[in-house]
Amino acid sequence: MAGALIVTAELGAVSFGWLEGLRRKHYPPERNRVPAHLTMFHALPPSAETELRTRLAEAARGPRPTASVAGLMDLGGGVAFRIVSPDLDRIREDLADALHGMIEPQDSVGWRPHVTIQNKVAPKVGRALLAALDRDFAPCPLEIRGLGLQRYLDGPWETIGTYPFRG
Repeated sequence: MAGALIVTAELGAVSFGWLEGLRRKHYPPERNRVPAHLTMFHALPPSAETELRTRLAEAARGPRPTASVAGLMDLGGGVAFRIVSPDLDRIREDLADALHGMIEPQDSVGWRPHVTIQNKVAPKVGRALLAALDRDFAPCPLEIRGLGLQRYLDGPWETIGTYPFRG
């Protein structure tokens, strides 16, 4: 939905560089319209912008969440890294409680945090990348530097605000 608001956990420079490199290498270039990201909410109404700015700034006053890349996810036609972060889970739960009634079905069925590095490819291509990445995979820390607010523009995103963690 054009104009919808997207909330992300903003990746630190090293984590972003690694994941963005994989995304550029494996995501179909004609479909890769946004950089590597960790989406917390996919489509909030534009009318929630003022409230979201306030709530994200408030959440960012706390300590930087710890997170890890814990495994791989088979997306059928792609691959993602599964992210584990009880800290981000709590932040998302608090936001979901505050935004009750504004959350789309996709975001209300439960959060499966991940960073997609390949999508919309033939299942055989996705399985091949999954197997290749799985051979050398080891869990590792994921740096989260802040929270982000974007507007969906029928493909690309417009950054509205970034809220670095201060604690």
